[in-house]
Amino acid sequence: MTMGRPMRYIAVPMERPLILLTNDDGVHAAGIKALQEAVRPLADVVVVAPTHEQSGMSHAVTIDRPLRHIEYGDGVHSIDGTPADCVYLALFEERFLSRRPDLVLSGINHGPNLGTSVFYSGTVAGAREAAMRGIHAMALSLEGREDSDFGPAAARTAGFVERFFEATKPEGQTVLLNINFPSELRGETRVTRVGRQIYEENVIPRRDPGGREYFWLGGRVIDNGQIENSDAQAVAEGAVSVTPLRLEATLSDHFGLAAYLAEPPE
Repeated sequence: MTMGRPMRYIAVPMERPLILLTNDDGVHAAGIKALQEAVRPLADVVVVAPTHEQSGMSHAVTIDRPLRHIEYGDGVHSIDGTPADCVYLALFEERFLSRRPDLVLSGINHGPNLGTSVFYSGTVAGAREAAMRGIHAMALSLEGREDSDFGPAAARTAGFVERFFEATKPEGQTVLLNINFPSELRGETRVTRVGRQIYEENVIPRRDPGGREYFWLGGRVIDNGQIENSDAQAVAEGAVSVTPLRLEATLSDHFGLAAYLAEPPE
C-alpha cells in the first residue's frame, strides 16, 4: 500500500498551537462538539471526523473504494471512512491543515475504551494513527452514551491539553495517551495501565425476512480482569484514568522462542 506524499505545510508564524480533532462516533456527535468548544480558547482547531459512526473499526483503513468529503465550514470536515482514514487524509491532503498539528485529540467517545477495548477502538486508532506519524495524541472516552453530558469531561480535557502544551515531552518519543472519564467526575485522576476486560463471547444467529442468515457478535463486559492499578479499576472507582500507550509491538521476552523456531531443522 502506498503511504502517500510527504507532508507539506505552509510556513506560518506559530502564534497558537494547532489541534486536529477526530472521533469514531461521527462528525455530528455530542462528544466531539463539546471537545471542540472546550479547546478552542487554547488553539486553532480543525475537525476531520467520520461522516457516520465507525465504532469498533480499530485501525482499519479504506483501500477498496474512494472516500467522500463534506465541508461544513468553520474548520469542520467529514470523511465517509474510518477514524484512521480521517487522520491520514487530514495529514496528507493539503486542503485540511495549514501546518503540521501540534496535537491530535480523538473523542470524546460515547462510552469507555478500557482494557482490551483499546485493540478494537476506533477512537484509540484515530489517536494512534497520528502517533505513528510522530504527532502527540490523546484518545478520550466518557463512561456513558450519546445522551450524556460531555461538558465536564471536555472541560477537564482542556485542562489536560493546557498542561500538555506546558510540559516537557520525552525526547525523541511520541506521546500517546488513552484517557477515560467516569460518568460522574469526582476530581481524582490516576495514571493507570491497560487492564484486561473480559466480554461475553456470544454469537447470536438470526434470519432476515428473505431467509438469509446473519449474526450478532459480542456481549457485555463480565469481568475487568482484576489487574491492579488498571484503567477499568480507576473508572469503576470514579477516577479519571490516564494511560500511556506504546507503539513498539515487539516483545523481546520471546526472542528466545523465536530464535529456537528459526534454527534450521536437523
